[in-house]
Amino acid sequence: MAFKVFITGVTGYIAGDALYVLARKYPDFEYAALVRSQESAAKVSAAYPAVRVVLGSLDDAEVLRREAAWADLVLHAADAADHEGAARAIAAGLVEGHSDARPGYWLHTGGNGILTYFDTAADRIGQPSDRVFDDLDGVGVLTSLPDEAFHRNVDKIVLECGIAHAGAVRTAVVCPPTIYGNGRGPVSSRSRQCYEMAKVILTKGYVPIIGTGLAKMGNVHIQDLTQAYVLLIEAALAGDASSELWGARGYHLTVTGEHTWGPLARLMAAKAEEMGLLKGEGPLKEYQMGKEEAVETAGFEALSWGLNARCKGLRLAKYLGWKAEHPSLEDEVPGIVRSEAERLGLL
Repeated sequence: MAFKVFITGVTGYIAGDALYVLARKYPDFEYAALVRSQESAAKVSAAYPAVRVVLGSLDDAEVLRREAAWADLVLHAADAADHEGAARAIAAGLVEGHSDARPGYWLHTGGNGILTYFDTAADRIGQPSDRVFDDLDGVGVLTSLPDEAFHRNVDKIVLECGIAHAGAVRTAVVCPPTIYGNGRGPVSSRSRQCYEMAKVILTKGYVPIIGTGLAKMGNVHIQDLTQAYVLLIEAALAGDASSELWGARGYHLTVTGEHTWGPLARLMAAKAEEMGLLKGEGPLKEYQMGKEEAVETAGFEALSWGLNARCKGLRLAKYLGWKAEHPSLEDEVPGIVRSEAERLGLL
C-alpha cells in the first residue's frame, strides 16, 4: 500500500520546495495537497498531475480532519505556526484515523519567531543578546516557553497531541529560522525577511538599521530545510518511533548559520553597488529605523531585523545526520540582490 502524505502550503515557499523534492524522490507516494483557489489548484495540477488537489482553507476544519485521518503523514506548512483552528483539526483527524498499530506522523512547521520572546517581552529592539537556545540538551526550554511567546499557542497543541497520543500520533515540530535561497515550488519561490531588506535597499536607497544593528538570528538555505523534512519523512516511512525525534522531545531547530542584521544590510548594499543597481555616487547612507517605521516600510517581517533568535540546531544532526550542504547566507547575498532586482524590473 502506498504511503499517503497530506500537505498544506504547497503554493508557498516551504512546502512548495518540499513537494518538489518528494514528488521526484518518492513518486509512488499518494499525495494530497490543500489549495485555496481554483487558480492555484490549476498551477499545482499542471506541475504535479498525480497530486490530488483538495480545495479548501485552513478554516475548513472538517476537510483538514478528514485528510489528516486519511494520511500516513501530514506536512503542515500553511500559516502553520499561528492558525490554532487548523492545528486542532489536524490533531483531531490524526487521533481519529490512527492507532498504535497504524500510527500517523505530523510534521508541523513552527518558527524561530518564538525565540524572540525575551526581546519582545522586554520591549527591546535592535540590541545584541548572549542568549542562545539549542534543541538537544535545551529542548525542555523550547517546549516550555511562556504562553505569551509568538507561535507558542499552536506549538502547545502539537506537543500535547504528541504526548497524550504518543502511540498513535508521532509529532515533530520543525522550527525554521530566517530562510533564504530560491524555492522550487509551483507558485511561490521567494522568502521574505532578507528579500524585503534587499527590496528596501534597492527602492529606498538607504541601508536599514534597527537600533545598534547587532541583533542576531539563525538562518538556513531552503534546500537544506527541505532535506530536514525529507529525513523526518524517511524516518516515518521506516516506522521510526524514537522519542528523540517525536513527541515531547520532537522539537527541531533547523538552523545551519547565524547572521547579524546590521552587517547583513551593509553587505547587501555593497553588493548592490558592485552590481550597478544603485543610483547616485558613493556608498548608501545608513538609516535608523524604529519598529513602527520598519513595519510600515517593509511589513511585519521587517521587525525581525531588530530581534534576536539565536540558536543551534543539534537534534536532527545527531539523530538523522542532517547538515548544511548549500551556500551560506552571506554567499547567497548576491543572488538575493539579483533576484529582487529582477523582480522589481531593475535588471
